[in-house]
Amino acid sequence: MQRVSENDSVTIIYDGFLPSGEKFDSSQDTGPLQFQLGSGSVLPAFEAAVLDMAPKETKRITVPAKEAYGLKNEDLIMSVSRQGFTDPTIAPGMILGMNMEQDGQQHKVPATVLSVDTETITVDFNHPLAGQDITYQITLLSIDAPAADSADCGGAPNGKDGCTPSHGCGCA
Repeated sequence: MQRVSENDSVTIIYDGFLPSGEKFDSSQDTGPLQFQLGSGSVLPAFEAAVLDMAPKETKRITVPAKEAYGLKNEDLIMSVSRQGFTDPTIAPGMILGMNMEQDGQQHKVPATVLSVDTETITVDFNHPLAGQDITYQITLLSIDAPAADSADCGGAPNGKDGCTPSHGCGCA
């Protein structure tokens, strides 16, 4: 049975859960996720979980906060003057796009409003999932042919040196 190996492209479905059991993300909302292992497009722990899975296999993993969206950094929670905000409806839980300077350039970054009073707004620049262990249930739908590159297998016969017809390198 074919299993996922490094640099394979895969199609999966998944659900993401918070420690409370609340579902925070799901491919049911966005459609199946396609990515290539080694591309850096998903969390490294997520990618490692998919490695060696077989099509139709389901796996449940828990990614520690440090390896998911990082630990909560209290230095990223700040109180700012309300004077710069014209929207009177700002309330806790809202996510604002705020301008921050880094390396001499302005960047718009999201900040979660924690509290509001007449003088200040307290915002959190941490990722909303920072400090939380994340659990994913992953089902591998398919292992897709990666970009054809005959140098990957050097024309080795099927089954030798990792070459399979799905590699698309003409080694069948």
